[in-house]
Amino acid sequence: MLIDSSGLSKVKDSIKTKIFLGHEPNAELIAILSVYFVQGILGLARLAVSFFLKDELHLSPTQVAALLGLVILPWVIKPVYGFISDGVPIFGYRRRPYLVISGILGTIAWSSLATIVHSSWGAGVAIALSGFSVAVSDVIVDSLVVERARDESQADAGSLQSLCWGASAVGGLITAYFGGLLLEHFTTRTVLLITASFPLLVSAAAWLIAESPINRDSQDTNHDRLSTIKHQVGQLRQAFTQKSIWLPTAFIFIWQATPQSESPFFFFITNELHFQPEFLGRVNLVTSIASIFGVWIFQRFLKSVPFRAIFGWSTVLSATLGMTSLLLVTHANRALGIDDQWFSLGDSLILTVMGKIAFMPVLVLAVKLCPPGVEATFFAFLMSIFNLAGIVSHQSGAVITYWLGITENNFDLLWLLVTINNLTTLLPLPFLHWLPDSETSALVQNEEQILLPDLIPEIDTSRPQVSSN
Repeated sequence: MLIDSSGLSKVKDSIKTKIFLGHEPNAELIAILSVYFVQGILGLARLAVSFFLKDELHLSPTQVAALLGLVILPWVIKPVYGFISDGVPIFGYRRRPYLVISGILGTIAWSSLATIVHSSWGAGVAIALSGFSVAVSDVIVDSLVVERARDESQADAGSLQSLCWGASAVGGLITAYFGGLLLEHFTTRTVLLITASFPLLVSAAAWLIAESPINRDSQDTNHDRLSTIKHQVGQLRQAFTQKSIWLPTAFIFIWQATPQSESPFFFFITNELHFQPEFLGRVNLVTSIASIFGVWIFQRFLKSVPFRAIFGWSTVLSATLGMTSLLLVTHANRALGIDDQWFSLGDSLILTVMGKIAFMPVLVLAVKLCPPGVEATFFAFLMSIFNLAGIVSHQSGAVITYWLGITENNFDLLWLLVTINNLTTLLPLPFLHWLPDSETSALVQNEEQILLPDLIPEIDTSRPQVSSN
């Protein structure tokens, strides 16, 4: 069958639309997607960092838990990066130079871990710097997405954000398994050195950003911009004085801040169960796919469920299913005839799906809480509060691990740590009435506007390879 030139053009346009969700695949879009892709692909170092801290620096589970919490710290002050980028242009540019700098800092951080870091404090500085690098690039690229999203039609609303999240997810899926496979053949420092090359892609992509330098007239408006910032701060202060906003925010903080036992559990599965990096890479791959499946389940079946109901049931189910980790810790799974590795895969799959289902309403609720006029700034502050809760979760887990005397070779009370951490996830339940008792169906169009990478650090080196909470 012959196709004329006009028909061929239509086919090309159709393919273009399907691939880029209605967005023209120009250089700037490729640059934006590249930054998100790098955020996902940096997960290559996830296992390497954990093994590096454990085997190279010989840190205890308590020390590892405390250090990995540092990666979240730069994300707590993300709104500051936005203010600086908007108000302090470099050579007249607000976006491009900051992307270049963030990429260079990321390469320095990962290269340092791979070469000159030989102490816990050095590792802490390098890990924090790597988190800072990603947080800055995330703020800048999010601002570019917001600017482009303003021009979207109603029919295409949210498509750009979905495209960006997809690029990050693809990067994460690619490295989920290979992070473990590489550790079977190379040292941790070699894998970290390989990782150091990826942030340079962010610096390179920055030159594809279509940005015009600020002229003098624009610079003269700095006073007006400062007045605008003061007005926004006033609106934020007023918003947080409303119970309808700060009560749900407090609930989510409590929900996020409960202790976790990820680091000691990592020591257990590597030192006690002797799980190899390649298998842990497989677990990473399974959990990455399970996360996407959990998002699909929420979107397909649960997005219209009232907040209180979904938070309540998901919390109870997560705590109950989390107790299954006790079977692995006590080796009871062997008495049931279930191999350690198969049990770990199944347990991680189920808990990850449940965790993502429980997590999605946080995004919806965050959008609901944003008052008109300061949506972007308020959303950034909410994400900072939630990330602060993540730091509390890591540090409280480290303290409990220390109190119980759990070390790299002593796991006698790991069962108690897992029990405590799962039971504490039930602590927010008495405060369910702080949440609005409304359905999320009316918020679907707002939910699509969420920039998913905003909520948690993309370099989530603290994630366990087998879920324990």
